[in-house]
Amino acid sequence: NRPGPRRRAREISSSPSFSPRTPPPSFRPTSHHRLLFRHRHRHHHQQNPTGRTQQSHMASFGVDTRPAAAGEGALSFLSRSLREDLRLIRARAGELETFLSAPVPEPDLFARLRRAYNTTSSSSAASGIGRTRLDLSAIGKAFEAEVGRGWGAKTGWRWEDEDAAEWEPIRAVKARLRDLDRKRQDQASDVLHKVKLSLKSMSFAPEASEEVPPLDLNELLAYFLKQSGPLFDQLGIKRDVCDKLVESLCSKRKDHFAYDPLSTSESSSFRNDNTCDELDLRIASVLQSTGHHYEGGFWDDGQKYDVADKRHVAIVTTASLPWMTGTAVNPLFRAAYLAKSSKQYVTLMVPWLCKSDQELVYPNNMTFSSPEDQETYIRNWLEERVGFKTDFRISFYPGKFQKERRSIIPAGDTSQFIPSKEADIAILEEPEHLNWYHHGKRWTDKFNHVVGVVHTNYLEYIKREKNGAIQAFFVKHINNLVARAYCHKVLRLSGATQDLARSMICNVHGVNPKFLEVGERIAAERESGEQSMSKGAYFLGKMVWAKGYRELIDLLAKHKTDLDGFKLDVYGNGEDSVEVQSAAKKLDLNLNFHKGRDHADDSLHGYKVFVNPSISDVLCTATAEALAMGKFVVCADHPSNDFFRSFPNCLVYTTSEDFVAKVKEAMTRDPQPLTPEQRYNLSWEAATQRFMEHSELDKVLSSNGDCASTSGNSVDRRMKKSASLPNMSDIVDGGLAFAHYCFTGSELLRLSTGAVPGTLNYNKQHSVDMHLLPPQVQNPVYGW
Repeated sequence: NRPGPRRRAREISSSPSFSPRTPPPSFRPTSHHRLLFRHRHRHHHQQNPTGRTQQSHMASFGVDTRPAAAGEGALSFLSRSLREDLRLIRARAGELETFLSAPVPEPDLFARLRRAYNTTSSSSAASGIGRTRLDLSAIGKAFEAEVGRGWGAKTGWRWEDEDAAEWEPIRAVKARLRDLDRKRQDQASDVLHKVKLSLKSMSFAPEASEEVPPLDLNELLAYFLKQSGPLFDQLGIKRDVCDKLVESLCSKRKDHFAYDPLSTSESSSFRNDNTCDELDLRIASVLQSTGHHYEGGFWDDGQKYDVADKRHVAIVTTASLPWMTGTAVNPLFRAAYLAKSSKQYVTLMVPWLCKSDQELVYPNNMTFSSPEDQETYIRNWLEERVGFKTDFRISFYPGKFQKERRSIIPAGDTSQFIPSKEADIAILEEPEHLNWYHHGKRWTDKFNHVVGVVHTNYLEYIKREKNGAIQAFFVKHINNLVARAYCHKVLRLSGATQDLARSMICNVHGVNPKFLEVGERIAAERESGEQSMSKGAYFLGKMVWAKGYRELIDLLAKHKTDLDGFKLDVYGNGEDSVEVQSAAKKLDLNLNFHKGRDHADDSLHGYKVFVNPSISDVLCTATAEALAMGKFVVCADHPSNDFFRSFPNCLVYTTSEDFVAKVKEAMTRDPQPLTPEQRYNLSWEAATQRFMEHSELDKVLSSNGDCASTSGNSVDRRMKKSASLPNMSDIVDGGLAFAHYCFTGSELLRLSTGAVPGTLNYNKQHSVDMHLLPPQVQNPVYGW
């Protein structure tokens, strides 16, 4: 016998309609049936070790174990099996329908929960509330009532402890409901508290309103005009006009001094201030009475250098030795004397020129193969003159020489060559020059304190060029823009420079100690009766028309007969040397031209009079050096010479006739020796002290970045006052800086304003000389 469908037999036997007395119609077992039968046979054999044959098993379930008739086809066999399967499916479906239709009693707990939910829903709909909110307290009470009546016993639930309150699921649900209810109440109270605070902050009648009068329209308009001062200044409107308008608006308020937020003793220091300061105090008092505090400007960058115990000072200049120019020499001495105190780390950043540019700039065809070689030359030159070992670092940034302007233009972002961990204090020598085409991070964003030192009167130079008036107009506004956007404080060496934002006039340059030593030696020789100054007069300077050669030739040509016999030796090299000499020869002037040399050269010590008619200088270094050596100086009545007026050997002339008189006076008498105080005022020690005070660098260094903490009482209060005031100047400065950044990012716009081609980034030769990343790696084409 073939194995029968054991599983089929079992399913049939378990059917309610199956009876062993009435076996179902026989059918031919399939392979699937045979496999099921073998599996169940093994299982049954384990339970019945006596063993029964396969046929006996099938016969016990009423299965026809006889083989199929020979004439029965496969189609009839399949149809018979399908009919049997359908009959069994209908029987099982009837049983399931009977089970589902049977009534099931609803537990009393579910009925109470349903009634509680329906009650809360109907009450919410009756009250007109759009959203249905579940009453958790009602549901909790339903649980408590049902548990008290033994809900578990009614519904058939069983637990070991007969006390319903000890059943863990019920206790957890109750605790969860209590937590939700409490959290809902807390959230409602928090929302109510926030609404109260918002209404209080929006109130126009604060608690102290009876003490602090509200602002009127005149005060608001005056404050708006005052905050718009930077914008008016950029447009060329004078500050005096804005200040007068503010004062006029504030004077119309009758009770202008009705409220003083400070005590009588404290406010007495403000009585001498102008109306603008009083308006700031008025605005600050109203804002403080409302609890407002200004958090910062729109353009502020919070990530800056973290102040350490020893500060870092970076001095960035536009020229370097051996080019003997003011921006190469004076920043070098400043770095040496700032580092001499050992209170801060000092880094001097100078431009590195490729060899092709070095041949155009440095005298005597001097070139350097690497930045290290040039650094060695700079240190040797400096230490020979200052007389002490210098302790500061010299760093280089890429630069390119512009022949037309005889200037070095930075290539790329200069600020990126100062590590962020050292970006604390920056001193920008010639800030307008450094930032004309600066396309990089804003200095005031990267550094905590930025000081600019203005060396050159660019407007005077530009006016001498073709279409100079138009060029000077644009350069004036660009200079003011970069000074306002990139500096916290600007120091102008004299009044000859452009009046820039946040600027003040102070001479922060000193004299090479070698010149003071020469002056002391000459004074000692004179006291001993020796004739140390046997030569006459001389002029020394770069031989370009703008350095005073035009004024000198005009004066000598006009008073040629008055100065008969007066000889003047001229020392200098420059682009206009051929034209200057030919003009003097054509007018038959008594001028002797010599090659340029260092002012400390021994051949120049014997001259008694230094003539300097230049009116394009800001603060002539050669004039200070001549005074330090004890010579007479004949100079023009010009703001660039204001610092030297107090020295008795400085002879200032106002007219051409006065020039002749001063020259004759200097040639006929001997200069006076310098006093110790005058020598100190010319020294770099005094210049460094003046720089520390007027740039507020002493306060920054002593207060670890908080300028207000060590300033005077009035300044301290103004700093605290400004912390609560939104400052429109920050918005204007940030907007100007962003506009300048966008402008300098276009090579076309840079070239249209006279920039050196390719200065947006450094070139390949710079990367080789300075061991930098290649330009295409440092600034990929997809970066802006």
